[in-house]
Amino acid sequence: MLEQSFADGFQVVNADSKQIYRYLDIGSAKPSVELMQHIPHHLIDIRDPWEQFSVGDFVKLADTACESIRSEGKIPVICGGTAYYFKHFYYGLPASPQSDPIVRERIAAQVQVQGLDWCYRKLEEIDPVSAKRIHPADGYRITRALEVYETSGFPLSSFSVPTEARDGMRPLIIGLTRDKAELDERIVQRVRAMFKQGLEQEMDSLLSMGAVPEWPGMQGIGYREFFVAKEHPSMDKDDISQLIIRNSRMYAKRQMTFFRSLPHVHWVHPEDTATLSSLLDTFLANH
Repeated sequence: MLEQSFADGFQVVNADSKQIYRYLDIGSAKPSVELMQHIPHHLIDIRDPWEQFSVGDFVKLADTACESIRSEGKIPVICGGTAYYFKHFYYGLPASPQSDPIVRERIAAQVQVQGLDWCYRKLEEIDPVSAKRIHPADGYRITRALEVYETSGFPLSSFSVPTEARDGMRPLIIGLTRDKAELDERIVQRVRAMFKQGLEQEMDSLLSMGAVPEWPGMQGIGYREFFVAKEHPSMDKDDISQLIIRNSRMYAKRQMTFFRSLPHVHWVHPEDTATLSSLLDTFLANH
């Protein structure tokens, strides 16, 4: 009943930073073709894995998708786990400097020559606040923070982020929650399923296309671990699997920390369809 309600009245706007990339199907847990035929999804397979995609790009395209969905008399559902996509869609973008192509290219060259670790250490020196918020493997956000500093002379963390919902937005925010033991076990099962579905073959295909660690699409969990293994030849498939599990658990913890900081979230177990249906009914009655 709940799935049919979605098919009839809703369309999904993807808010996962890896599902926007073509060819990243298994490692990003992209929805199946059948599901996307049943329930339309937006912002999936819109970039090649070597292309940059900023949070500003996401907000702009998500706004356009929402307008299109509403014009069809449907309700958009922003769905995914990339915290900073949600944050800036909800609150708006900080007033940091516009991207400068020349500065960006210079920093990209530094990454190529010096390595991402060197760039991260540089960020720790000039903007320790941002460095604490950014994962050392997150090449896009590291280079963006360095670009802001080089462009403006001020650290990215000094630019204020809005604290009120933009445009009077009043969304229904649903957070799906499980206890830690259940979540940990589901992560293990998901990683095992990814390997059974052909994650290694998907990675081989990407490597044959020229994939390198610096590609934005390669910096997500499920892909970057293969590059770690290339640097440590003693690592086998089980080691890569365990590293993905460990990184996924750490990421899930960071996700929950962020999402629990959002106001007005209704926390529901995914299998509690009665509560989910009730929340949707109340929301629809008021919109």
